[in-house]
Amino acid sequence: MTERQPYRVVARHPGFELRRYPPHLVAEVRVHGSFESAANEAFRPLARYLSGANRSRRAVSVTSPAGEESAGSERIAMTAPVLQEEGDRPGSWLVQFVMPAGFTPATLPEPKDPLVTTREVPGQLAAAMRFSGRWTARAFERRATALGRAVTAAGLRPTDAVRYARFDPPWKPWFLRRNEVVLPVAE
Repeated sequence: MTERQPYRVVARHPGFELRRYPPHLVAEVRVHGSFESAANEAFRPLARYLSGANRSRRAVSVTSPAGEESAGSERIAMTAPVLQEEGDRPGSWLVQFVMPAGFTPATLPEPKDPLVTTREVPGQLAAAMRFSGRWTARAFERRATALGRAVTAAGLRPTDAVRYARFDPPWKPWFLRRNEVVLPVAE
């Protein structure tokens, strides 16, 4: 079973949940292109990072069995969701994999690929709207607009860019996919 990013539901409002996300680590890649192509372009370097294209910061015991994986890299379990948000320039996107909870900034492996960076994201309060369906720009934009209106109607103030969250692999039938739009809000 894939580990999911933890959160605590603080309140339920018409059209969204208000959640508290704890601080967490992400591996991320900045890409340029369309909404639909961004996740595909970023997936390969991020998947290679998870598969061992990294420099482990964990000490390996001298007594480890001889057949164990090289001490120089470390496999990292896939988590959900995969996050995507608009970058700082038109047509740029930031695609993130949330790292498993067992890692700290001191133990998270260092990426070998310069396209992949890691960082700690501070805890935050955010509104989230869940939906199923296709991963199109139109589907996510429609939900993001609805979420923004619902957040404003509830008297909350957005503080950052909306994030698009995909929880399922591409081979899962589109009508069964879990997706979310997440909008950070002021405390």
